[in-house]
Amino acid sequence: MTRGSGGGDELLFRGTISRKWTSLLCLSSFFVGLIFTNRMWTVPESKEIIRRSALELDKMNLVSSGDCALKSINNEPKDYVGQVQRTEDAIQTLDKTISNLEMELASAKATQDSILNGGVPSSEPAAKRKYFMVIGINTAFSSRKRRDSVRATWMPQGEKRRRMEEEKGIIIRFVIGHSATSGGILDRAIDAEDREHGDFLRLDHVEGYLELAAKTKSYFAKAVSTWDAEYFVKVDDDVHVNIATLGGILARHRSKPRAYIGCMKSGPVLAQEGVKYHEPEYWKFGEWGNKYFRHASGQLYAISKDLASYISINQHVLHKYANEDVSIGAWFIGVDAEHVDDRRLCCGTHPDCERKAQAGNVCAASFDWSCSGICKSADRIKEVHRRCGESANAIWNATF
Repeated sequence: MTRGSGGGDELLFRGTISRKWTSLLCLSSFFVGLIFTNRMWTVPESKEIIRRSALELDKMNLVSSGDCALKSINNEPKDYVGQVQRTEDAIQTLDKTISNLEMELASAKATQDSILNGGVPSSEPAAKRKYFMVIGINTAFSSRKRRDSVRATWMPQGEKRRRMEEEKGIIIRFVIGHSATSGGILDRAIDAEDREHGDFLRLDHVEGYLELAAKTKSYFAKAVSTWDAEYFVKVDDDVHVNIATLGGILARHRSKPRAYIGCMKSGPVLAQEGVKYHEPEYWKFGEWGNKYFRHASGQLYAISKDLASYISINQHVLHKYANEDVSIGAWFIGVDAEHVDDRRLCCGTHPDCERKAQAGNVCAASFDWSCSGICKSADRIKEVHRRCGESANAIWNATF
């Protein structure tokens, strides 16, 4: 009994333990299965979402890239042209700025050198003021009568000349260098004449007809370092000039920073030796019988301050041809200079200039083409002035 009773209890206990453990194992299995199931479901879902998102993003990028590419293709020419134009404008602006700075630096250096070398006449003010134009009259040692005839006609003298400089900003000087024997009798004669009139600009240049291009180059370099003017004019001493009319012509071109103003021409290149205006370097201008490039006639022309500064900066490397006017034109070929052709700067003497004056179209300069100046100008310029000159008050009534 006892043994049997003990066996039943043992069986009952085992059954009880088995049910508890079974429940515990079930619960444990449930939780483990739940965890395992959640993990199994979460990972694939996350990966799928990532795959789907990546795929959709690729599709969106593909569509977007296609649209952008299409728009880029459609718009590329316009954007490209605009960018190129803006780049060119920026480069041009930079070039002009650099050019202006170089010219101002050269002008300042030339002024300093001139002062240190004693080159600035004592009659000129130490402090620079602004002037409208400088008229340099090319002359020679043997041209005293021509100079006196100019003084007696179109070039104001004494107080009138000083008043014109102060009120109108116009400087007029006879331009001359020195003789081969500096300080000789010819130079002393000019010294005396300058003391009498005070109207010379002296150059460090040896006078000579075959050196006109070098003289002109020296004149512009000296003038731009001496006066701060808008224009620099070169005229021969056998040409009649109406100053107010000339000033009016130049004033209309103030908006052109590199203006080259005159009577533009293009004559034949004369290769034959012994003829007047023979060009020894004719072969540089192409085939036999060719013409020169366009350039201003040498009797009178004007250049702006920028071009005068350009000559001053590069005077030691600018090539000189046999003829002065051709040399000037050659110097401006490679520069962004604006050529202005005005036929009022090369009228004939009377009756041509007289007829034009009566019609209200007053000439700025008059001379005879056959003589490259007024024929026998010392004797005839007074008559030209009487017939073709502007009124005595024209310069005082003019505004530039």
